[in-house]
Amino acid sequence: MKECFSSDRVPQPVGPYSQAVKAGNFLFLSGQIPIDPDSNKIVCGDITDQTKCVLNNIKGLLEENNLSLEAVIKATIYVRNMEQFVQVNEVYGSYFTSNYPARVTVEVSRLPKDVDIEIDAIALL
Repeated sequence: MKECFSSDRVPQPVGPYSQAVKAGNFLFLSGQIPIDPDSNKIVCGDITDQTKCVLNNIKGLLEENNLSLEAVIKATIYVRNMEQFVQVNEVYGSYFTSNYPARVTVEVSRLPKDVDIEIDAIALL
């Protein structure tokens, strides 16, 4: 059985999907892109600013479910330019400081709204 979840603390979906889905002991978070939840506009700036926005959106979804980043067991990072991996990794490492989740990072040719980064995650409830 699954339970779909949405929150006003993060940007509204840009398509027909749930922000997060609870299933069993897991919370599956849809990919977050750098959209400011207050203005619902794309965060302009470098990859560092965009990565912070994405991780703050993930953190907000987790907090709505009484979880922290410590609950994340798997993350997938999609970047348009792997040459920005060092900057992404620095920001990511400032959010996940111990008990790191499993992770995949891939370079893609294009992301929704032509942003530079998207991250999805799976958390343990």
